[in-house]
Amino acid sequence: MSQNQNGKWVRIAPEQVRGSSNGHVEVGGSNRLCINPQKDHKSESYEDLQLEFNPLVFSSLEQYLPPHMLNLSREVKVQYMRNILLRYLPESERIRIQKHKEYRHRIMLNYPPLCKQIYSMDAEKFFTPSFLRAVEENSEASFRSIMAEPRKGLYTFEMLQPQFCEMLMSEVDNFERWVHDTKFRIMRPNIMNQYGAVLDDFGMESMLERLMNDFISPISRVFYTEIGGTSLDSHHGFVVEYGINRDVELGFHVDDAEVTLNICLGNEFSGGELFFRGVRCDEHVNSDIQPGEIFDYPHVPGHAILHPGRHRHGARPTTSGNRMNLIIWCRSSAFRELKKYRKDFSSWCGECRRKKKEKERLLVMATQQELMNRGMQSAS
Repeated sequence: MSQNQNGKWVRIAPEQVRGSSNGHVEVGGSNRLCINPQKDHKSESYEDLQLEFNPLVFSSLEQYLPPHMLNLSREVKVQYMRNILLRYLPESERIRIQKHKEYRHRIMLNYPPLCKQIYSMDAEKFFTPSFLRAVEENSEASFRSIMAEPRKGLYTFEMLQPQFCEMLMSEVDNFERWVHDTKFRIMRPNIMNQYGAVLDDFGMESMLERLMNDFISPISRVFYTEIGGTSLDSHHGFVVEYGINRDVELGFHVDDAEVTLNICLGNEFSGGELFFRGVRCDEHVNSDIQPGEIFDYPHVPGHAILHPGRHRHGARPTTSGNRMNLIIWCRSSAFRELKKYRKDFSSWCGECRRKKKEKERLLVMATQQELMNRGMQSAS
């Protein structure tokens, strides 16, 4: 079944899909994506269709379709990509997503915003001039001109104007008061943070989507090509709170994201430094720390740190005052699908890289020993 231009689901006849020797293009068969995207292919828009998934996910995945499929009808491509996405979402998960939509709708119907101007993107009022210039130039040189890279893949820079930080903190405080007064039960950002709020849940989803697409993605396409930075298509945006009567610290973990943006919004505080301990794949997330992977980052209001979601990190105790941070987890559906077909992550996983180098070293030693043995046999 597939959805036509009018949003109706129709059956796809077998002759609508061109087959290939590897079976990649059979709708209903072994649906797979290509490892490398067709960068010169312009993806279609799926905004007008009523789908279970964000339309941007389909536009992102389209460049990774098998070449035979790129010129097929949009209905066929939607069904092919939908079959792939449904592998991740059983019926129980789709029901959960629908209930979450209803939950968000109830909040937005009843919660009265305090600072309505921050619910839509206003780049000149949100971001510092230096950050805007770098994004406008959109080059590695322009990005590096405003950034420090204290460890490979960790980028720090000034990003948000103080007034925006203050308004966002006031909005979150206002939301928390509304939750307390109405006794509305809300979902916290994740299983690790007991305080804070999911900004997407009370009306900021479209603003944060623009933040990801227009301001984070250009940077990620330059610096995070190996971990899905070229195909970010969804996000989870939230604020966390640390300090007195709040979360105190955060344990060692990795994020459910390909790329993470973490920005300190402010308030007076001490402590709370982030500590980073190396990028790891799923298999090696608990492996030992290697030399050169240790880095501690002190928070500065308005300043951001951008890092791979798989970079292991945590937060030290906030010893006084209160701290609030804006965090955006940026995700790539294409990268997550392609990871299933790969076993070697040495291009970004520190432990995979160490094991690969060790294997190469042992191979060289064995080769050298074999040559020495042959030389000794010839001499004798």
